[in-house]
Amino acid sequence: MPASRTPVVFVHGLWLHSTSWQPWVELFREAGYDPIAPEWPDIPDTVAEARAVPERFGGHGVADVTAHFAGIIRKLPTPPVVVGHSFGGLIAQQLLGQGLARAAVAIDPAPAKGVLALPVSALRVASVALRNPANRRRAVALTPAQFRYGFGNALSEAESAELYEKWTIPTPGRPLFEAATANLGPSTATKINTNRPGRGPLLITAGGRDHTVPPAISKGTARLYRKSPAVTDVVTFPDRGHSLTIDHGWREVAQTSLDWLARQSL
Repeated sequence: MPASRTPVVFVHGLWLHSTSWQPWVELFREAGYDPIAPEWPDIPDTVAEARAVPERFGGHGVADVTAHFAGIIRKLPTPPVVVGHSFGGLIAQQLLGQGLARAAVAIDPAPAKGVLALPVSALRVASVALRNPANRRRAVALTPAQFRYGFGNALSEAESAELYEKWTIPTPGRPLFEAATANLGPSTATKINTNRPGRGPLLITAGGRDHTVPPAISKGTARLYRKSPAVTDVVTFPDRGHSLTIDHGWREVAQTSLDWLARQSL
C-alpha cells in the first residue's frame, strides 16, 4: 500500500452485514483511499454464516463494538477516516472523539447520549428488540415487513425485498437497549466526546424519509457539537430512507461523502 493512501474504515449498523459496504469500498479505492469494512465482533464473514449462528454474537453492546474497531484502527499505519451508518455512525463519532480517526462521516447515526428526540417511527423500529427484555443478550432478526418499514419505506416493494434477502442478518439487541435508556441514568455506552480539542471534521447526514433515524435525531446529534470549534457539517437527503447506503441511490451518498472529504483536504 502506498504510504500516501489514507485508510478508510467502514462501520455498519444493526441488521446489515459488513459486505454491504463493498460498493463503497470499491468506489473509495478508485478515489485513492485504502478502505476496509471489518465485521462486528464474532459475526461471521458472510451473510449466510451470520444468519446460521446468531447465538454466537448476541451479547455485544456499543462499547464492545467501539473497542473492537479501536483495536483494528490502532494496527493501521495512520489514523483513518471512519464512515459509519446508523449505530456505525454513532461508533464513528466515538472513535473520532477518542482521537483515533482523522475525520468521520456519520450517516443517519443512531442517537448518542444527550439526543432527546424520540420520533414515533424510531420507537416502532426499536421495539423489535425492546419489547422483550431477553433480547438484550440475543441477536434479533427483522422480518421482511419490519425491514420494509425501518429501511425500505422510500423504495419499491421489490427493491426492499431484494435488499432484505441480500444483506440482512440478525444483530445484537443490546445497542437498542443502551440507546433507549441512555438519558435515564449515568450509562456512558452511547456517550460521545463532542469537545475533544483539535478533533477532526465530522459530517452528519439525515435521510428525510428515514423511519429508523428520522431527521430530528440527526439534527439533535449535530446540536451536541454546537460548542465545538471543529468542523461539523450536516447534509440532508430529503427523499431517502434508512437504506440510503445500500439501495439504488447509494452512489449519491457515497459521492457526497467523498466530495466533503476533498473539501477537508482529506
